[in-house]
Amino acid sequence: MANGGVYLSCSALVCALVFLTVDGDFVNITYVASAVAKGAVCLDGSPPAYHLARGFGSGMNSWLVHFEGGGWCSNVTTCLQRKRTRLGSSKQMAKHIAFSGILSNTPDYNPDFYNWNKVKVRYCDGSSFTGDVEKVDPATKLHYRGARVWQEVMEDLLAKGMNNANNCFFPQNEVKLIQTPLFILNAAYDSWQVRNILVPGFADPHGKWHSCKHDIDQCPASQLQILQGFRDDFLKALKEQGTPSTRGLFINSCFVHCQSETQETWFASGSPMLETKTIADAVGDWFYDRNPFQKIDCPYPCDSTCHNRIYDDPSEA
Repeated sequence: MANGGVYLSCSALVCALVFLTVDGDFVNITYVASAVAKGAVCLDGSPPAYHLARGFGSGMNSWLVHFEGGGWCSNVTTCLQRKRTRLGSSKQMAKHIAFSGILSNTPDYNPDFYNWNKVKVRYCDGSSFTGDVEKVDPATKLHYRGARVWQEVMEDLLAKGMNNANNCFFPQNEVKLIQTPLFILNAAYDSWQVRNILVPGFADPHGKWHSCKHDIDQCPASQLQILQGFRDDFLKALKEQGTPSTRGLFINSCFVHCQSETQETWFASGSPMLETKTIADAVGDWFYDRNPFQKIDCPYPCDSTCHNRIYDDPSEA
């Protein structure tokens, strides 16, 4: 597996790597200014961007490319709102961000991928790198150009050495279309999906789900039953993809969204575990063919190793 290209799906089924912690390596932003002339731009027309930490030593020709998540805007109103934030404009993005978890360059925190070239592609098009609408509404000045953004960022990275990659680990295709090895990491009670897909705000106008969506330990039995059904639907969809021997699987029963880029959940004392393995251990063993790993956790609240997210700010996702 380590000698070939490896692709990690980035669909609604699989967690995109999103959250950062302050305990990481700060990496400068790179703007792909040349992309603007080709129409490859964020919602507001600003250039696409990414952060690149160069590999070293044995990892000099290996690349890990992470595509930032952030949901979709579903109509003109929500896209206009997003246009004024980092999810719609590179002008609003931090110039330096912390690389931690699977993006860390410290072997103690990221033993298998610490010295790879690591890229975080920033998300600013509103539709997960899929849009390609030529016309720009003169009233809203919204650009729907995610597919072009993806293309131009890839071209820029190829020119910076990714074309010489021995190993490449990044999201590209949907699960059913992937023929190469794939590792699926996700929480069965994905907190972002619960808050934004299962029970979005407009579906709960009286706030009956407010406490449950902010802290799974506060869910009454009736709502917990719905969450268990949500888990069952997720696992059913997962099984329909099949589990070939080349596929890795780490599905824990935590209330969290994305666990690979946060150090405390990726590889640290007290990190979530399945059968005595952290996420970093499981991914590393799978990628380097040390041991296969396909594990699905028992239902909530059985897993005492979880780092369940508690939301204090109602606007948090």
